[in-house]
Parts: sequence; structure tokens; C-alpha cells
Amino acid sequence: MEEFRFLLKTIISSGVGEETYCPANILQGRETSPSLHDSLQETDDVVFSTLDTLFATSGISPSQIDILVTTVSLFAPSPSISSRIANRYRMKEGVKSFSLAGMGCSASLVGIDLVRRLFTVRPNAFALVVSTENIGAHWYQGKDRSFMLSNVLFRTGGASILLTNDPSWKGRAILNLVASARTHLSSDEAYGAALQVEDDQGYRGFRLSKHLPQAAVEALVHNFRVLLPKVLPAWEIARYVVVYSYTFCKRRRRTPLINMKSGIQHFCVHPGGRAVIDGVGRSLGLGEEDLEPSRMTLHRFGNTSSGGLWYVLGYMEAKKRLRGGEKVLMISLGAGFMCNSCVWEVLRDVGDVNVWGDCIQRYPPLTLVNPFADKFDWIHQDYMNFIRLEDYDRAQFDM
Repeated sequence: MEEFRFLLKTIISSGVGEETYCPANILQGRETSPSLHDSLQETDDVVFSTLDTLFATSGISPSQIDILVTTVSLFAPSPSISSRIANRYRMKEGVKSFSLAGMGCSASLVGIDLVRRLFTVRPNAFALVVSTENIGAHWYQGKDRSFMLSNVLFRTGGASILLTNDPSWKGRAILNLVASARTHLSSDEAYGAALQVEDDQGYRGFRLSKHLPQAAVEALVHNFRVLLPKVLPAWEIARYVVVYSYTFCKRRRRTPLINMKSGIQHFCVHPGGRAVIDGVGRSLGLGEEDLEPSRMTLHRFGNTSSGGLWYVLGYMEAKKRLRGGEKVLMISLGAGFMCNSCVWEVLRDVGDVNVWGDCIQRYPPLTLVNPFADKFDWIHQDYMNFIRLEDYDRAQFDM
């Protein structure tokens, strides 16, 4: 009963709305016995629908694709998912395919960086990065609180991204990749911060350790040391160094913040959970308007793992907030422990409603309070206060 109350309180406070998507076997109550067919169907539904739309709207033929990268952390069938895509669309024999697994929510930007590097030796090429997650076969069935949040936050979704280094396509492109950076911490604490293991009862799930917040901060700091000098103006970097040095010499506790908005106008923070968004926002000195796309994505679609950043970008596009010449920062965190980021330049004003088309007019809503909060307000009473705040905060800081 206590585990049920903990789960209920977490659901109500998670920031996830009532219109997200789940795999069929979960909705049908078959989470204890998922089949291979269930996993394949879940992946096919997302991947093929996004690719069908991409090919139809871009005018690109599947036979023109030179590089294919898929990022699915928890599902690695044989033949691979990239092979499944190549077979479905009858891609050419020379397509270079890569199936990335085990990298969690940060995998999509790993795929983007991989394509960037391959483009240096493949001129005038077209590439696809297909990002999704398979959750139906990994639904946690135990009662350990440090494992339970994945059932609350993770939902079905994904995205397919078309990239090219063909100069003749510059007039049709929406974004230009300016810079990217990848950070992979290798300490035992970072490696075990978010780990897929079995609980004491033998149920498999993701355990979130007390080292997770520190690992995320350390990875973000290391990542930005590489990325920010490439995208922020030199005068801002110099100002920060001077202020930081002065603060250090005076031994003041509060660390100064670098002005991210001196070179970046939009921020795609991975919608991994409310605490993730809040934590990154505080670290970067971002306001509510900056974090709105990530909060709305979490509310409407939940945490769709590596595909989540593209829903955030889609929100900005649907709201017609992206203008030519502006810069967009994408930040992702993932098990390993990894932080991957990149900066895009918007090439022209964009306003496609995309996947948000059926609901963008309702966002942002007047309130993000869960509609069941009043019905279950008894979970907040003092006599029900069996949940420690540190348990909830630790669980919320999810991938």
C-alpha cells in the first residue's frame, strides 16, 4: 500500500499530462509477458510512421539515403533495427548503417555527431538519424521506489531527422549544425548513477543512485567547457573568466553564471523529468519562457528518451518562435554517464505545426496541475507523510 501511495504521489507531481502514449501490451495489461512481436510492433509503429512522413514531405527517396543511424537504447534485435528499416524501404546496397544501443536519452545527439564526422569523408551525402525507445518489454514490476519512476515518466515516441552536406540543399534546409560536444564520464560513481539491474526480488529496472545529481553536474560542466567557447562571443567568455577569478579569490560561495543568451536564443533541455528541467534551468540561469518548450513536451508526450529533444524543437517551430539567424542549444543527459550537446543555426523562419498540430493551440495550458490532484489530495496529508523528500527528488532526476 505504501508503494502505491508513493507511485500515486509521484504521478501527480511528475509534470506528465494525460495525453501521452504507451505501448499496446501495457494498455492491454500484458506488461508481465511481453513478446518479441510486441517489441517489434512498438518500434515499427513509431519508426515507420515518422519515416513515411519524412519521405513524403521532403521529396527524398529512400534509395538516396547514404547513411542510416538508429538510436534505441533497450532493444537490439537481430537483424538490427537499421536493417529492418533498410529492408522496409528497399534502400540501396551501399547504405552505411549503424544501430546504437545502451546510450539512453542522450543517444540521438550521439547519432548526430556520428553523421557529422562521416560527412567529412562523404561529400554530397544524405543521412537519417532515427531515434526512439522500446519500453513495453522493460516495464518495472517491482516495488523498489528507486526503480519505479521509469514507469511514471517514460512514454512511447520518437523522431526521424534528415541531414545532408549537399550545398544545393541549403535553400531547403531548416537548421545548420554549428558545433557539437560529447562528454563521457568513466568513474564508478558516474557509471552506476543510472544502471539497469534487478532489484532484490529479481525484477529488472533502472536504479537511480545518490550519485546521479553530481554525475549530471560534472558531465554538464565538462561538456560546456568544450562547447561554449565555440558558440558564445569571446567577450562573454572573457567576462566570465574575470568574474569567476574574482569570486574565487574572494572565496565567495556563489559561483557566477555565464550569460548563455549572449550567443544562444533558444534552449532544448531534455524533457527527462521535472527535476531535470528545473536543475538545468537553474544551472544555466534560464527563465520560465526558456524552459516552457521542455515543460510542455514533458506534459504532452512524457519522456520519450532519445527522441525527446526533437519534440521540444517541434514545439518552438509550431509556436513560430524560430527566426532565421538565431541559435538553438540542445542538451541531453544519459546513462554511462554522458552529456551530449549541440548548437544549431536557424536558416530561415519556420512555423510547421508538425506533431503538435492537434494540440498546439492549447499550450501552454493555464495550469500544469494534474487533474487528479484534488481527488487524491489525501496523499499530501501529514498522517500520510511516509515519503521522504530526498526519495522523491532523487527519483525525479531521471534520464
